[in-house]
Amino acid sequence: MKKGIHPELHEVTVKCSCGAEFKTLSTKKEIHIEICSQCHPFFTGKQKIVDSAGKIEKFRRKYGSIKMPTKKKAAAPAQ
Repeated sequence: MKKGIHPELHEVTVKCSCGAEFKTLSTKKEIHIEICSQCHPFFTGKQKIVDSAGKIEKFRRKYGSIKMPTKKKAAAPAQ
């Protein structure tokens, strides 16, 4: 490796908005993230849906009972 061209590496504590913290190496002095593996729905198995305006219920009322038309297969051309 050439000297003087690489950024300095620091041991930093990554802080999540849920309160979780872990240590890693980075060129930045400090890292703040919004979501981590301890609060992400994929890893926790808990789904968090924030529906402040009732949009989900409105969508279900409007489109919940509608059945989509199915495509009919075209008849094979006569030879």
